[in-house]
Amino acid sequence: MKKRADAKGKGKPKKKKSFTGRRSKFCKFCVEKSTFIDYKDVKTLQGFTPERGKVLPRRTSGVCANHQRMLVESIKRARNIALLPFATD
Repeated sequence: MKKRADAKGKGKPKKKKSFTGRRSKFCKFCVEKSTFIDYKDVKTLQGFTPERGKVLPRRTSGVCANHQRMLVESIKRARNIALLPFATD
């Protein structure tokens, strides 16, 4: 059996480019070995909420699952006592 050439008849198809230059994400809280995320630490919590006030997902922020749960809980606590805004207008 003969191998089929691509539609233009130029031979081998091109390989997809691999993105090996990307850095692997790491959990900021695991590196610091923190067991508790404080809801009163507004500076840290603001780094995980964009301007609209939503919580960044794990795939964007690079936080592990356990710390993401604690982070969401502390952001909600900070919102309830008006340290962080619920949303911007």
